[in-house]
Amino acid sequence: MHRPFPGDSPPPNCLHGFFSSSSIPGDVTSSDPPQGPTPTVTSAILRRNFAQTTASTIFPETHFTEPNSLPSLQESFSHFIQAYPNYTDTYGIDRIRSDHYFHLGLTHYTCLDYIGIGLYSYSQLLNYDPSTYQISSSLSESPFFSVSPKIGNLKEKLLHDGGQETEFEHSMKRRIMSFLKISEEDYSMVFTANRTSAFRLVAESYPFSKRKLLTVYDYESEAVDEINRVSEKRGAKVAAAEFSWPGLRICSSKLRKIVTAGKSGSTKKKKKGVFVFPLHSRVSGSRYPYLWMSVAQENGWHVMIDACGLGPKDMDSFGLSIYNPDFMVCSFYKVFGENPSGFGCLFVKKSTIPILESSTGSGMVNLVPTDDPISLHALEISRTRAESEEVDSFSSGIEFRGLDHVDSLGLVATGNRSRCLINWLVSALYKLRHSATSRLVKIYGPKVNFNRGPAIAFNLFDQKGERIEPFIVQKLADCSNISLGQGFLKKIMFEEEYEGVKDRVLEKRKNEHGISVLTAALGFLANFEDVYKLWIFVARFLESGFVETESVRCGVHVFEHKSREVV
Repeated sequence: MHRPFPGDSPPPNCLHGFFSSSSIPGDVTSSDPPQGPTPTVTSAILRRNFAQTTASTIFPETHFTEPNSLPSLQESFSHFIQAYPNYTDTYGIDRIRSDHYFHLGLTHYTCLDYIGIGLYSYSQLLNYDPSTYQISSSLSESPFFSVSPKIGNLKEKLLHDGGQETEFEHSMKRRIMSFLKISEEDYSMVFTANRTSAFRLVAESYPFSKRKLLTVYDYESEAVDEINRVSEKRGAKVAAAEFSWPGLRICSSKLRKIVTAGKSGSTKKKKKGVFVFPLHSRVSGSRYPYLWMSVAQENGWHVMIDACGLGPKDMDSFGLSIYNPDFMVCSFYKVFGENPSGFGCLFVKKSTIPILESSTGSGMVNLVPTDDPISLHALEISRTRAESEEVDSFSSGIEFRGLDHVDSLGLVATGNRSRCLINWLVSALYKLRHSATSRLVKIYGPKVNFNRGPAIAFNLFDQKGERIEPFIVQKLADCSNISLGQGFLKKIMFEEEYEGVKDRVLEKRKNEHGISVLTAALGFLANFEDVYKLWIFVARFLESGFVETESVRCGVHVFEHKSREVV
């Protein structure tokens, strides 16, 4: 443990937002929209105080250069609670975790690669006795339901919404739409194999001829690559937003130019195309101003929302009735930390369905309930009775306890918890140094920030300033019972002042330049011990020779390090 080095300053703000008062986002260097709601004096002070409190409370004026010098879990948690006293209001989540997801503690495995929402709790899988718990391979085969692919016409399916669905699918759809606060009067929904399938279905059905596809992603995504490929093949002109180094904020002036391009007054005659907008980056945790949706709609775009990276209750604050996107995609998995299989959901606004073109293809799925006793018992439900009573079927028949638990907690508890944990992790990681001029960790995107998302993108560097390959770190983490993800940041724009570091930062993959990174994402069940465990693991890379010795122990082949300097 060391006192601060000269010139130091606090950091700036198992599966794998809002806007400013200006009408149009300004230039990235001057009037980039703030990453949060239209600020009042109170909210602005709150956000500033949050960053200041974090910097002054989380091991203030201290850096760690040896893993053995890190404080204990208890001492660290004491600093944590001092910085974020409201975290104690979320202890209900800990009770849910211990009662219904007790396997997380017994397996001693930390899952930091989950993005999405769980449908069920682990306690629904079995009548259990924690004292005799054993991992059962049969539990991960196909509990609750299986997914059956089907060939179909998206437009026809949407027009005849619900006409051929089973009791199980009907209940699943109603529960999901209720959970997301989506009106069945305004939107139709289909189940898809995954997020990529949902993106492809839109690309195959939307009339792209002589129209555009505009995406806003700071990372490589199979789903985005697929919608780009299919839409371009069907005549679309594909464009993408760029993100400024080093904060990875949207380059507002460039995106505004694309969104607003075209003759004034022509938007009513013909739409420009599809504007695909994630509410935040599931890799870097950057949140994007919701104003972009309004600007796109005002300039003649159909808006498609990618909600797959949202927190479990983030839709409560989205304001769906205000923005009314034409398409929305989200995804669900079965049980956190046990069975990551699941499906995607594609929602299409009913007033948008008529403009779609008839196209028969794959991607949609049927949900088939399994014939195990638990699922069969859950399916004892009468759809007729449910439709004639005020009580919904899912409240007394089929149980989706994963969703029920999140609903019982609400937006405030789940949002505050992830905000505290992710910002503590960012601050704690920046406390790890090799020396006065050499950081161990580089974080890409937002740092300590009240409104950042529950995910971080980072890399580790050795004492020479060379990057330790993310693949190696991920494998060593897995060997320590920690699951991390990998990502590839791209579409990065370097202003003139940063041109000197561009070649040292970027690498080439698939004819595109970007940065390979590690990712850690926090689900609503994450607790302080999870982020502390990751911190302790990362600190071990301060040891000389740790990578080589641990790689031998874990059977990981160490590739040559590529030269990447900390910027």
